[in-house]
Amino acid sequence: MITAVLVGVLGVTGALLRFGIDSWFAHHSSRRTVRAGGQNGPARLHWPWATLLVNVAGCFIIGAAHGLTADLGLGAEWQAGLATGLAGGLTTFSSWTTATVRLVAEERLGSAAANVAANLVLGLAAAAAGIALVSWG
Repeated sequence: MITAVLVGVLGVTGALLRFGIDSWFAHHSSRRTVRAGGQNGPARLHWPWATLLVNVAGCFIIGAAHGLTADLGLGAEWQAGLATGLAGGLTTFSSWTTATVRLVAEERLGSAAANVAANLVLGLAAAAAGIALVSWG
């Protein structure tokens, strides 16, 4: 029961963090939206910085959660709460893939490839850093 509560509470926390980060980036990038074909053309997707940020942060959280919970003497319920709840609520595979598909549809193939590479490489590096940080300490 405690595991479900921790996953739920931390999941809501992660989702609210993602919402706040998405909102901040949307507000600050809306003034720089590029329109295809001039002012009357369709708005093009700005590069998905918010999605990259939350995905990389989530990878770090999951990497650190595995060792951190053991180091602090916390049980498996806290590991599930942090990894599944907090990181799961924070990260977004669906937004990442949708943004990539939209970039391809806009014929911004370099940006689409950069989005895939950045999420993969930085996500792996963040997970490794989270694991290493906890293992090192």
